[in-house]
Amino acid sequence: MKSTVETLSPTRVRLAIEVPFAELEPSLKKAYREIGAQVNIPGFRKGKVPAQVIDQRVGRGAVLQEAIEDMIPQQIFAAVREHDVKLLGRPAVDNLEFSDGQPLKFTAEVDIRPELVLPELSSIKVEVDPLEVGDSEVDERLNGLREKFVTLKTVERAAAEGDFVQIDLNATVNGAEVEGGSATNLSHQVGSGTLLKGLDETVVGLSAGESATFVTQLVGGDHAGSDADVAVTVRTVKERELPELDDDFAQLASEFDTLDELKNDLKEQITRVKKVEQLYAARDKALKELVERASVPAPEGVVADEVAQRKQSMVEQLERMGASLAEYLSVEEKTEEQIDADLAEAASEGVRIQLLLDSIAEAENVEVSDDEFGHEVVHRAQRAGMAPQQYYDELVRAGAAGAVYGDVRRGKALALVMERVIMTDTNGEVLTLDALRAPGDHDGHDHGDHEGHDH
Repeated sequence: MKSTVETLSPTRVRLAIEVPFAELEPSLKKAYREIGAQVNIPGFRKGKVPAQVIDQRVGRGAVLQEAIEDMIPQQIFAAVREHDVKLLGRPAVDNLEFSDGQPLKFTAEVDIRPELVLPELSSIKVEVDPLEVGDSEVDERLNGLREKFVTLKTVERAAAEGDFVQIDLNATVNGAEVEGGSATNLSHQVGSGTLLKGLDETVVGLSAGESATFVTQLVGGDHAGSDADVAVTVRTVKERELPELDDDFAQLASEFDTLDELKNDLKEQITRVKKVEQLYAARDKALKELVERASVPAPEGVVADEVAQRKQSMVEQLERMGASLAEYLSVEEKTEEQIDADLAEAASEGVRIQLLLDSIAEAENVEVSDDEFGHEVVHRAQRAGMAPQQYYDELVRAGAAGAVYGDVRRGKALALVMERVIMTDTNGEVLTLDALRAPGDHDGHDHGDHEGHDH
């Protein structure tokens, strides 16, 4: 095999490959074996059909085609190794020339990992907004906690928005009762809009024992689309009663003895969440700055594959929700071209960040231990609801174990970035990785999701 490499851009090369016919012999033998095992020819057992018989019955051209399809990937990867090409994505084969007994000639364009000039990580400085936790945020969390302990109290007054009522319903169309249109002692929150259209407006102002009627359009059953007369009778009216905010509530809702202790804990919780958000904001700014400083290009083929993958994933998710891409575009008031452009922008950013982190990992000699790789496999297996060994076996079968290894390695490179860049808020407060450390962790690495860096 002879091959040459031509640089088309910083992220793409063209391999020109020529393979002498004699080197196709192993692939030809394999093609004859596989075709012989598939065809039924009278007088011959499967797998024992002579080559000349296959040529007569199936055709020499079919055998040569199968041999070429087997040979081309092997020769591409041999050329990639020979020229030390850092392959990305799938090769695009073109200019195929071949006839029986002659050399096989073709070209293959492939995306490659660009050679980047990386800036010194410690030279990168990013600023983010300072961390602030207001009393209103603590009060919001406190009120959310109160909602969990709300009680209902019967009141002797007319129903108002937010009250809970017990009601009877009876629907008729042209004086005839609707099948399934009656209900007794039904619980409903006024204003929730969860039952019939027009019900909430009718119930407001009714006291226990009072009735009223309203007209609504039925959406299901034999009378779907018809107007129905609905009689509603209120049995009871109950209002929501929140517990008093005092020490008794603190003891009821938490492990704390006083309301002040509970408030302080809620403030600490909010602070921890905001610290993580602050670090992620700094991380994103640092990565953007590094990508720009290193002038990281985005390989077109890899981005195109990523866009296709993301779009397919979006369509499948919509289908699971019972919707279509056309319906989604209508709701978003966007064209498919605009969605494709949005996906391309996000994919390009993600690919550039991955290339950056791969280059940092190589420059810093980042390695992934068996324990680190195993931990990631276990983590992903848990998320997929599979046994770790079963998940790993599936990875190997799919040829995806290397991709997981790459994700872990990029995660470690990202931790290096966050340790070395200078991250501060606008008040000059230095940000550290403490908020990202798991309890008891002292190695300073980010134990968050390794895939989180590509948005």
